[in-house]
Amino acid sequence: MSKQDLVEIIATKAGLTKADATRALDATLEGITEGLKKKGKVTFVGFGTFSAKKRPARNGINPLTKQAISIPAKTVASFKAGSKLKDALN
Repeated sequence: MSKQDLVEIIATKAGLTKADATRALDATLEGITEGLKKKGKVTFVGFGTFSAKKRPARNGINPLTKQAISIPAKTVASFKAGSKLKDALN
């Protein structure tokens, strides 16, 4: 599903214009991003939890040259589905 598909669903279900639905979706995504930056976790009860996890630095291998490379530490986003979402998918 693309962002445009999601905007169309939001517009239809919420009775909004596509422009309003786009702004609402953009604001939601910005809110999730801000929450991850500030608190490290955003929870939607029943739907799931977004969290920011620190990935340590590690050594890897360049698949083209087979030379060892150093991969720096970084923070990545992860998502754990909630019970209602899991049940809806079964």
